[in-house]
Amino acid sequence: MERISSFIKYTSIVLCLLSIQSCSAQSQLIADEKETVSVENLQYYLYFPKEYEEAKKDKLPLLLFLHGGGEAGGTLEDLKTNGPPKLLAEGKEFPFLILAPQNPYKTKWWNTRAIMQLLDTIIASNRVDVDRIYLTGLSRGGGAAWELAVQYPDKFAALAVVCGMTPVPYAAWINKNMPIWVFHGTEDKSIPISESEDMVAKLKEMGYNVTFTKYDGVGHNAWVQAYNTEELYEWFIKQKRSKE
Repeated sequence: MERISSFIKYTSIVLCLLSIQSCSAQSQLIADEKETVSVENLQYYLYFPKEYEEAKKDKLPLLLFLHGGGEAGGTLEDLKTNGPPKLLAEGKEFPFLILAPQNPYKTKWWNTRAIMQLLDTIIASNRVDVDRIYLTGLSRGGGAAWELAVQYPDKFAALAVVCGMTPVPYAAWINKNMPIWVFHGTEDKSIPISESEDMVAKLKEMGYNVTFTKYDGVGHNAWVQAYNTEELYEWFIKQKRSKE
């Protein structure tokens, strides 16, 4: 009996010690703060139309163009492969400034905060009409254009997206007064047309002003036809940011 009593006492002490250790090892939630700094190196092309020099006091519109994944992470010359930079390289003239930054990472999404910092710097140092800033992008750049429209709803006067991934759940965050034009190929295997179809349907359901151009039989390179559509640039130049 004495041995049993001693064993019970010993066991009780061990359990008590384990309980104390368990209590002392409990998780802790600590509130703290750390300022982080992210630096992005963005190369870019900036086009000035002849009107910029002719009208030295007037402010002109600006088109922000975001390229796709194929032009990311290489040389700045790669931007001349598609979209407005390609047209500029071929000699086409536009009635507005064009800002075309390059995503420095081959396999990373666009850094939208860095894009906006660059855009604001260009606006501050040039004669840009802040009520006529247009936004467009293709493929990965099209997805980034949607993202910018969601995050900065009061910044842009018009948006044109070519075969980009869409933020359908956040469609309501986009400025309802901003006209939108969407382009997509029906045979796109990289980013299916359903991405644009669902987004356009959601926007129209909420009363947004959206134009949707589908290219039958066209794959992921819908940007070839989209950016060769002269009406697109005529449409852009007519738009002005609503103050409502």
